[in-house]
Amino acid sequence: MDEDMLTDQRQLVELIEAEGWEVTDLELSAYDSPWADEDDPEATVTITARKPYEGESTGDGDEDDSDDENPFRLK
Repeated sequence: MDEDMLTDQRQLVELIEAEGWEVTDLELSAYDSPWADEDDPEATVTITARKPYEGESTGDGDEDDSDDENPFRLK
């Protein structure tokens, strides 16, 4: 993998973290473009990040989810 790609990846993570986000997952894929006639590789970066918002409401008006039967909701 090209060192320039890794440097760019680190810069993207630094920018996201500087905004208060916590990077939880990162994937860098390097490949040769099938659409370009050039020999230069390309990269795709997928970043997953989380940022808690304290005191924010969910906006649904029902803050008590104790009777919620949704199996996917964390309690």
